Amino acid sequence: MGEKHMTPGRPMTRRAFLADAGVLACGAAALAGCGSTAGNAAGSAAADHSRAVTVAMSPTNEPDAGFDPCVAWGCGEHVHEPLIQSTLIRTTRDMSFECDLATGYECSDDGLTWTFQLRDDAKFSDGQPVTAKDAAFTLNTIRESKNAQADLSMVRDAVAPDDATLVVTLSKPYNALLYTLAVVGIVPEHAYGPDYGQAPVGSGRYLLAQWDRGQQVIFQANPSYYGEAPQIERVCVVFMEEDAALAAVRSGQVDMTYTSATLADQQVSGYTLESYQTVDSRGFQMPVIPAGSTREDGPNTYPAGNDVTCNLEVRRAVNLAIDRQALVDDVLGGHGSVAYSIGDGMPWASEDMRCETDRPAAQALLEEAGWARGEDGTYVRDGLRCAFDLYYPTGDSVRQAMANALASQLSQVGIAVTPHGGSWDDLYPHEFSDPIMWGWGSNSPSDVYELNYSTGTMNFSCYQSDATDAYLDEALAAKTVEDSFPLWQRAEWDGATGVAPQGQATWAWLANVSHLYFKREGLTVAAQKLQPHGHGWSILNNVDLWSWD
Repeated sequence: MGEKHMTPGRPMTRRAFLADAGVLACGAAALAGCGSTAGNAAGSAAADHSRAVTVAMSPTNEPDAGFDPCVAWGCGEHVHEPLIQSTLIRTTRDMSFECDLATGYECSDDGLTWTFQLRDDAKFSDGQPVTAKDAAFTLNTIRESKNAQADLSMVRDAVAPDDATLVVTLSKPYNALLYTLAVVGIVPEHAYGPDYGQAPVGSGRYLLAQWDRGQQVIFQANPSYYGEAPQIERVCVVFMEEDAALAAVRSGQVDMTYTSATLADQQVSGYTLESYQTVDSRGFQMPVIPAGSTREDGPNTYPAGNDVTCNLEVRRAVNLAIDRQALVDDVLGGHGSVAYSIGDGMPWASEDMRCETDRPAAQALLEEAGWARGEDGTYVRDGLRCAFDLYYPTGDSVRQAMANALASQLSQVGIAVTPHGGSWDDLYPHEFSDPIMWGWGSNSPSDVYELNYSTGTMNFSCYQSDATDAYLDEALAAKTVEDSFPLWQRAEWDGATGVAPQGQATWAWLANVSHLYFKREGLTVAAQKLQPHGHGWSILNNVDLWSWD
């Protein structure tokens, strides 16, 4: 994800939510406040239904710290446009950049100084003007905070020589900064404090009109917004578990709700199943070092290394043995696409990460390295079985099914995989020592850096390569983002070195899961970008452009 990133696939610790029946009861109460475009929910007469929409999301999408970009809103684990706040720039559908608060920007030749010119017609919802001082305050607050999830660690300082000019000085060249700034909402220095997230003051397309914790959030169009007025004036988000959300669709109480591949075959009168392409990848890391050492993750020290996956031929054989299309077809019901890397479909993705199924080649690799089939069919060498554990979060039925299907596939080539479900608190201690079925993906190439750089925050495979590090550093120092794309690709494979399946094979990438929604007929959802990891707020990036027939 392009942040510093709450580790993608790492949910924040959240308070417990009610069981399905209780959540549905809360949801019904929330819907009474939101109203329904169908006109059959209590209170529906209070809104202009042609300018309103009600969307159901998982309770895990409710922001623990409120709507505060200096903590996680918009730029946390699941990146998205912050709606309530403006950003300096935004990304377009093809992942190029366009201005929002900024009217223009440039970077110095050494890549260390970014200068942004800001518009003079933006106001916060309390009527105060938005200035470069507010932007500098926001970036410095994030940089200095221990709780912020946006990665601004490369920012040395941000200053505003005048109200219309922001100067950001970096400690090292980092052109991926723009991807982060595209999701960091600008907060007002004069109105920011510990409780800001509960009652945010912003200059974005919407105002926070109401927040009932555990139930709903209501946004109202910002009448003082400097851009085009939103077509959808009222957005209600209700937080429901998946079964409860499906029940709300069946009763016509919501206009749109998320669902998973396991429920996507349901038929709901008056609704269509919509599928959105993503870079929301499923895959697992394979530690490249033997067991016996440790790695630190924040304040925690965990065991590192795996005596089976540290063998290169095993990692390559795993990649060759996987039938990714079968996982898409059988586990996802076709609602997804084969994944070969993190960021498939993005301009920095490398075609050299492709890996076609070749099980005879997988077995040949193992046998050439001295592995021989044991009595149970599993390869063995010097008393060591070619076997490893694969962990998955128990709350994710798709990842569980994918882990079980993967175990079945690999058993056919003599590699024994034992799936284990657990909470994220159970899984984290294994992140450097055992494969975990992760969910990853963002609209930023910085994920490639963090997963593969020797000291990357998400280098769970414990991979270290001076050559790869050099490419990654060079990519961040490139004069333009476009110039960096070939360098990101070479970091994965340059013809001789890299993390690709034919190289060090540090990961096995499996599938990009489509984001699925039941959508009420008559609602037009504006064209979406490739959606990042996280089945939630990113669908609302352009809700202001939605409309009703």
